[in-house]
Amino acid sequence: MGRNRKWIQICILLAVVILGGWTIASSVLDKTEIPKVGSKAPEFTLTGLDGKTHQLSDYKGKTVVVNFWATYCPPCREEMPDIQKQAAKWADKDVVVLGVNVAESKVTAKNFVDQLGVTFPILLDSKDKIRREYGVLNYPTTVFVKPDGKIAVIKEGLMDEAYLDRTIASVAAAGNGNK
Repeated sequence: MGRNRKWIQICILLAVVILGGWTIASSVLDKTEIPKVGSKAPEFTLTGLDGKTHQLSDYKGKTVVVNFWATYCPPCREEMPDIQKQAAKWADKDVVVLGVNVAESKVTAKNFVDQLGVTFPILLDSKDKIRREYGVLNYPTTVFVKPDGKIAVIKEGLMDEAYLDRTIASVAAAGNGNK
């Protein structure tokens, strides 16, 4: 019985070593780079609550505000009315606001935006793919993309209307200088 126990322990240890090595190797060999300020914003294609397909490249030449959020996030709920006000203010000035709901159902996201009166496009990242590509770990996180497609600002955490207005104005002005 002692010999069998020793073989079982050796097999378990071997399995742990193999799995550990595989995990380390796959993370080292993963070439996915988390985008940062100055890098090109990763392209994405997501379906919106409106049923339409939205791609980041659809908005080339415009300033794009990409807000990652979830319904269970209190700061997301708090900042959403300010984002809506800024989306309306900048709508006719080549600025687009896109809300990206992360890994929640269409019904859950729709109920949330209907309660808050949100009218800008809400995109569904139901497979959590885009959140991972952008390296988003906390909600809300907002990525401000210049008209040339490069990331100007990454803001993690709650934003108020004044911050949004200042940041959009700055990114849009910088983008107009690049045209």
